[in-house]
Amino acid sequence: MPKYVFNPITLEYEVREEPRYTRHLRTAAFVIISIGLCILYFWLYTSVFGFDLPKTSRLKRENARWQSKIALAERQMDICEERLKGIEERDDNVYRSIFGMNVIPEEVKEAKQDPQADPLTIRLNALTKRAYVRTMALDEVYGIAVNAGDMVSHIPAVPPILPKKGSFHMASPFGYRTDPVYGGRRFHAGQDFAAQVGYPVYVTGDGVVEKVQFGFTGYGYEVLVDHGFGYKTRYAHLSRIDVAKGMKLLRGDRIGSVGRTGKATGPHLHYEVIYKGNAINPYSYMNLDMSVEEYIAMITRRREESGPKTKSTLELLKGHGR
Repeated sequence: MPKYVFNPITLEYEVREEPRYTRHLRTAAFVIISIGLCILYFWLYTSVFGFDLPKTSRLKRENARWQSKIALAERQMDICEERLKGIEERDDNVYRSIFGMNVIPEEVKEAKQDPQADPLTIRLNALTKRAYVRTMALDEVYGIAVNAGDMVSHIPAVPPILPKKGSFHMASPFGYRTDPVYGGRRFHAGQDFAAQVGYPVYVTGDGVVEKVQFGFTGYGYEVLVDHGFGYKTRYAHLSRIDVAKGMKLLRGDRIGSVGRTGKATGPHLHYEVIYKGNAINPYSYMNLDMSVEEYIAMITRRREESGPKTKSTLELLKGHGR
């Protein structure tokens, strides 16, 4: 582009061609100065005055909105965890304890987690698994609670023989003792009732005969009854057995007679109460001070509540008590 320059000698404007590189330098300088001004503007805008760029401001607002949602979700999860914890404590310490159910192991409640997952997802997965496990557990408790009325009649809560004074005496108790045959200190898992051979033996709670064994060693003639709700009872050293495997029994049904079969040094009934696989002291489950009349009345009432059944056992019981 031509440039006009005034010549003071000739007093005229003369055309002076500008070198091309000068134009390029000027353009470059303009670009550099513009860029520098832009940089200076952004520096002053963000660093000096503390303003955010439009995109940064939008991202911050979006992030704040998500952080608010996450905080709300965490607060709701805190509330759910607190309520679930209360349900778990009541289930473990009250409901399951009442019905004799095992406490749920911790490993069952633990959820498998992805180590790459974010903390909120891990926490949500754990909470979901705990809620699922507890739902199934409460369904189990409900199923037992529906039949809770039957639980009272199934628990072995009476003596296994007619408590007629002078007809028996308490022999070896539950606990450690000196073995009468082999010697040495051994654990005795039941309570022995010393009585004459043939003295009737009755089941102490409603149940089903799980095992009948006619042995010549150990327990000898033996009956094992499953009462449900974690309870079983064993009647050993019998002289005769009046029941068969799979037979349903009501409290007070006669299952056999006192004997001295197996490892027995004298005629007696070896009676065990087993709860969840562990032998417990039978003495805690029976009242030996009850009268013969009370014993018969209790069994009669149980029989009437359960409907009609053969009367042979009750008649034998009444006859033996007179």
